[in-house]
Amino acid sequence: MSQHLLDALSAATAEVNQAIHVVFEGQRDPLKLYDASQHLIDAGGKRLRPFLVLQACELVGSRRDAALPVAVAVELLHTFTLVHDDIMDDDDRRRGMPTVHTVWGTPLAILAGDLLFVKTYEAALAAPHARMISPRRRLKILNLLTAATISICEGQALDMLFEDRDLITEKEYVTMITKKTAGLLATSARVGALAGGGKADQVRRLGRYAYYAGLAFQVIDDYLGVTADEAVLGKPVGSDLREGKKTLILIHALTHATDAQRQQVYAVLGRDDAAPSEIDAVNRILRDVGSLDYALTKAHRFVAAAKRQLAAFPPSPTKEILLDLAEYIISRKY
Repeated sequence: MSQHLLDALSAATAEVNQAIHVVFEGQRDPLKLYDASQHLIDAGGKRLRPFLVLQACELVGSRRDAALPVAVAVELLHTFTLVHDDIMDDDDRRRGMPTVHTVWGTPLAILAGDLLFVKTYEAALAAPHARMISPRRRLKILNLLTAATISICEGQALDMLFEDRDLITEKEYVTMITKKTAGLLATSARVGALAGGGKADQVRRLGRYAYYAGLAFQVIDDYLGVTADEAVLGKPVGSDLREGKKTLILIHALTHATDAQRQQVYAVLGRDDAAPSEIDAVNRILRDVGSLDYALTKAHRFVAAAKRQLAAFPPSPTKEILLDLAEYIISRKY
């Protein structure tokens, strides 16, 4: 990650964290509910989605504070999905910390997620900033956030339903990650551009940039789920296999493996009790049949497509940051 991008991310993270604190300020009863709701926020995270909101706002020529409430809304929406995701996947670690449901129990974790979802709209409608965004654009932003939430639910459902199928196509996989991951990143850029008064073509191009970057982001997530250092990743390596997730890597492997290799993969896929040695053996198959290299190649192509969407924007420090961000997606370790 370039120092320029690191500095920009750090500044945006500080802004967003402070604004989130304001959203929750004075609301602490019942204490356990609010502690649970803020648990993953306090644990850190990349803040890529609110970062995209702010950068898109700047790229179309506006002050970033116009988009700050929307950036907060996007991060709260994302955190809501993570809380419920962890419950459905029964994951016990997130961002190197215990997941919400493992600390406070599933019922309260569900409520914490619900609270974060409602806070999304409270933040987006923050009164002090209402004058900076026209009512028409504000309505578009709310509609985009709503559509993104519906899409995320559809994508998560597809992800779960795919676990019960022996094989899905690459096209089905792309549809799923578009709904579950890339769609919210695209929405983040679009609502940022809308908040900044961007023209229709600018909103569209920034949305496409973030969409392709989001596809690359998810493919790299799949890749790191096989190759990363568990301590750096912050969650168990091999969890996708144990949960029966149909990643791009797995789809490619099942399509190109020998019968014997395919049987070995299916013997582990979806087994919570799979031993580390069994996971390692399957990971070797993923390497041997070229599935990891295939995923990296696809991710690089998605990043190249993302960069092309920025070609129409004139040179600026903000544009360079977004280009650096696309490169960071490929090189990240967690």
